[in-house]
Amino acid sequence: MSLLSEITERRSIRKYKSDPLTDEQLLELITAACLAPSGSNEQPWDFIIVKSKEMKEKICQADHNQRWMLQAPVFIVCVGKSSYRKDGSMERTIRDSSIAITHLLLQASHMGLGTCWTGWYEQEEMKSLLGLGDGDHVTGVITVGYADENPSARPRRKINIKTIS
Repeated sequence: MSLLSEITERRSIRKYKSDPLTDEQLLELITAACLAPSGSNEQPWDFIIVKSKEMKEKICQADHNQRWMLQAPVFIVCVGKSSYRKDGSMERTIRDSSIAITHLLLQASHMGLGTCWTGWYEQEEMKSLLGLGDGDHVTGVITVGYADENPSARPRRKINIKTIS
């Protein structure tokens, strides 16, 4: 399968099987994320793996009480760290940590895992829940597991390319 095929087939999954993930699978996902490009190679991110039912419940409540999230065996929280950047730019931190999440999502798809990138939370509430500081930004909470659904492709806008010669 070509990478474009995997990108085309990737879906946001909101129904998961109860099968657990191994520590090796989680390490592979985080490794893929950490190989993402970043401005000046500053890699301004950390990842929090959440398996605890109690903490997943709290995160779910903070994430607009999206109850479907609780089906996923694991949450991976991506934390952008502006303190890892020489210029302290939060905008660039969010950009770079978003690229890392995309790598994680594509690696999960390649491994036959389902994911959904969630972000329907108040930043300060989520940071407080996770014990994060002022220079931190929760870029996303990613649910991960084996998909128990196969959603159809969502429509895409027509490709619009402008060439400047």
